[in-house]
Amino acid sequence: MKPSIPSGTRDFGPIEMRKRTYILDVIRRNFELFGYQAIETPAMENISTLTGKYGDEGDQLIYKILNSRIHESKKKDLLLSEFKLSLETSRNSTELTEKALRYDLTVPFARFVVMNRNELVFPFKRYQIQPVWRADRPQKGRYREFYQCDADVIGSNSLLNELELIALMDKSFSELKVPVCLKFNNRKILTALADVLGEPEKIIDITVAIDKLDKIGKDKVLEELKNKGLSDKAISGLLPLLDFKGNNSEKIQLLQSLLEEHPAGRKGIEEIRFLLDNSSSKHLQFELDITLARGLNYYTGSIFEVKATAGSLQSSILGGGRYDDLTGVFGLPATSGVGISFGIDRIYDVLEELSLFPEEVKSAASSRLLFAHFDEATQLYCFNLATQLRSLGIACEVYPELSKKPGKQFDYANRKAIPYVCAIGSNEMQNKRYAFKTMASGEQQELSLEQLIEHLKK
Repeated sequence: MKPSIPSGTRDFGPIEMRKRTYILDVIRRNFELFGYQAIETPAMENISTLTGKYGDEGDQLIYKILNSRIHESKKKDLLLSEFKLSLETSRNSTELTEKALRYDLTVPFARFVVMNRNELVFPFKRYQIQPVWRADRPQKGRYREFYQCDADVIGSNSLLNELELIALMDKSFSELKVPVCLKFNNRKILTALADVLGEPEKIIDITVAIDKLDKIGKDKVLEELKNKGLSDKAISGLLPLLDFKGNNSEKIQLLQSLLEEHPAGRKGIEEIRFLLDNSSSKHLQFELDITLARGLNYYTGSIFEVKATAGSLQSSILGGGRYDDLTGVFGLPATSGVGISFGIDRIYDVLEELSLFPEEVKSAASSRLLFAHFDEATQLYCFNLATQLRSLGIACEVYPELSKKPGKQFDYANRKAIPYVCAIGSNEMQNKRYAFKTMASGEQQELSLEQLIEHLKK
């Protein structure tokens, strides 16, 4: 039987890891530039921590972990039948499952804040880069195991936090050279619309449905709303929003005409105006999308979504927004936060398709130089030279096997895409002048150690 991995998961080889590390290094550097601090949380959370935070559809995508030793229980058959039922209905039994793999990083972050509130300085700015798991249907750009790369600030209501996050997005995507559009909206507006349409209790159904507009189209969205019990009158009232194609100013005018009498609607429009008037993005296209909903239940204010504007992958590569009381369910009420999450796997796919990775990360080689040798004495001499180079921060390696065939060692360097080879025999040891070859061009020079170091540092 051939070995395999679960559907929706992937192995990453050396080339993929160099490219992924490049993306993460850019984003991590910017997180720290903006004052965010790193944390980590466990892969597993108590299932009570996760359920009820993502809506019914999200709850059904949580990977539940079956309690150990159930096979020894006298109620084994009954428990397994209940487990099957729990998968279908999202109902949980602590006899069956007490833990689950984390679905995102935001809810575990809220739990972390509540548990560590006496040690944290508020407003608390954190970043977190870890894998998450969702029992979703795998497809291009969508995986069951994937990394999230989050930045959040909690304990502050200030819209300056949203401006900083926009600046952080702008700088990161500019450095990655990804052409992107930032779509944004405000959940206060969606709440007000549900109220004005006479369906305030259907706010979750409305946001979940219109959040799928790009994926399933208007007709399917309307069908879903009808199936959820939305009245024909309310659906007719939504149509102008789903069809409207104006610029940012025209969209604000439309919202004002619909919501000018609604306090939450007016507040949402105020917040949108503030972001439009004060953001100074140089790289991001900025688009108010009045159908953007972000289906997660915990958002209460600004919501963000970034999409690449080139290439075939048109799905979101970043999402986020403001949540006013996520920590409240864990015992710390009225603590507002706002955050964003970079979709590393999708960003990787975009950079790969558009050939945006720098040349230096397209190779699997981390070494700049290979030392080749001819016997045990020259091999140990190479080892000492490599130690000196590494102390200066120059990545290099020594061919590990004893071989009198230089061609075998040069072939090894070619196959690993190591750009330079320094071959050392007894004459080189004696004269301290080393044969230095550039593999791409075949050019060969005789260099002293100082010259070799100078060349490699360029």
